[in-house]
Amino acid sequence: MRISELAERTGVSVPTLKFYLREGLLDKGETTAATRAEYGAEHVDRVRLISALTAVRELPLARVRDILRLIDHPADDPVLAMGAAVSALPPYVLPADAAMRESADPAGPEPADTRTREPGDPVRYPRARRAIELLGMEFDPNWPATAQLEAALLGLEQAGLPWDDARAKRYGAAMLSVAKQELKTIAAMTPQQAVSYSVLGTALYEPVLLALRRLAHRSLIDQMAPGAADAGPDAATAPSPPAG
Repeated sequence: MRISELAERTGVSVPTLKFYLREGLLDKGETTAATRAEYGAEHVDRVRLISALTAVRELPLARVRDILRLIDHPADDPVLAMGAAVSALPPYVLPADAAMRESADPAGPEPADTRTREPGDPVRYPRARRAIELLGMEFDPNWPATAQLEAALLGLEQAGLPWDDARAKRYGAAMLSVAKQELKTIAAMTPQQAVSYSVLGTALYEPVLLALRRLAHRSLIDQMAPGAADAGPDAATAPSPPAG
């Protein structure tokens, strides 16, 4: 297919496709004439993947390039690939940033870079460490999500929102259940397929989890609305009678 057909099939404009080609995000087509190239199904898949990462995840192209590189040149270990994918996804937290922000004094000197601490230093990511070990998981200060969790928990603390061991256990148990279901899929894959799935699954399933959480909130709030309890436990989910 020509680039105009590729644009039609993917919903991405020709100028944008040419930009992807210039930036190396999309492989060049097979040259058939001086100013013409043919594109195949693999180009359609690639463009749709880029669109998912830029539209669904709203990732900047630099981060999209990182994820595509992980897919094109996969690591041997799915865990390492997943860690690299986490690093390419928001929230973007540099190692020890959370601890540095907490200890920073606007009126005083710059805080010491806590990245110089030994990995086993208990001062490093204390909130994340407590939550992770409470769930029986291994605390790894070099895993990107550890810094992300520390920054998130610090944000809760600074905003005065509740967080305690009981809440950590509830949230953690739910996420462990989700993770177990996801990893069952990897067991039947080849190593290269597992790496690709780890990268894309990390990038594209997270918005699904977030949306489902928000929908669950909406559903429960509807059930808590005045009159819902009086009408019975099934009132919030019962279909409305047809109009007329």
